[in-house]
Amino acid sequence: MRVPYDTMKTVFRDILERHGFDSDSAETAASVFADNSLDGVYTHGLNRFPRIIKDIDEGAIDPEARAEVLESIGVFERWDGHRGFGPVNAALAIDRAMEIAKEHAVGVVALGNNNHWLRGGTYGLRAAGKGFAAVCWTNTTGNLPPWGGTSPRLGNNPLVIALPRSNGVHFVLDIAMSQFSYGKLELYRLNGRKLPYPGGYDENGKLSDDPAAIERSKRCLPIGYHKGSGLSLALDLLGSVLSKGNSVADISSMERETGLTQVMIAFSPSLIGDEGDDIIAGIIEYMKTSSPAEEGGAIYYPGEHSYQVRQDNLANGIPVIDEVWESVLRL
Repeated sequence: MRVPYDTMKTVFRDILERHGFDSDSAETAASVFADNSLDGVYTHGLNRFPRIIKDIDEGAIDPEARAEVLESIGVFERWDGHRGFGPVNAALAIDRAMEIAKEHAVGVVALGNNNHWLRGGTYGLRAAGKGFAAVCWTNTTGNLPPWGGTSPRLGNNPLVIALPRSNGVHFVLDIAMSQFSYGKLELYRLNGRKLPYPGGYDENGKLSDDPAAIERSKRCLPIGYHKGSGLSLALDLLGSVLSKGNSVADISSMERETGLTQVMIAFSPSLIGDEGDDIIAGIIEYMKTSSPAEEGGAIYYPGEHSYQVRQDNLANGIPVIDEVWESVLRL
């Protein structure tokens, strides 16, 4: 089944308003859910929606809470998210980082005590769509063992780097610190598919391409082995220091994954300009001159394939799992 984008967004917005969101916040939140599905990130769109409503009903998310500024120092601001709805607070934070960057070329907002921001690429796209470059990241609960360990003590701490392109097909790198994010593992499992290559360890400590086995063991492989492990730790350290918010250790001690730390850095369009746009285009064109590994294959830069999926889903409707869509309609 395919569902038109506008229909999906309207359903999300109406349900959110009935669960305590004001009209503006419901519009922002509904757009995030619908846009994620539109771009093919269903695990952080439609498939996640019923779980978020459950968290709201159980009091884990306060739909009325809004992030506020605690401290402002030059181009830097420290915010408290008050455990409100993650995407609404994160959107406010990247918008504020862009406002600061308009005046000072660079703007930084460290947002502590927020909830899950869903898809990190949302905020990179939000910035790139307005001509800004951005670097954003979040920490998570402990779901990734450090290199050389077996117990989860690091987060998969998604990192986003985005640059605008004049053709609208923006560069948006959105990566977790694990070889496959837990959302991606869930997607493969729901579709009854194995991973294309090992993504972690099973419960017997053996490398596995079975997403369900890796979910159970919570032993994902970090990207680049020891390098990904180190990068995960670095992002948690820097984010926790800047926000004075919760670290992975703090979040892991809680019953739920809540009170996360996020950092938004924006770079003014004036730093990029026409020359920067040409530089980006030249680098991408050079990358694409590499010979495809498979006959007839294509080489994509981060964000390009998502754009193609978006255009297809806009034209033909967003693919949904019937049971999930029906469960949302029942809400």
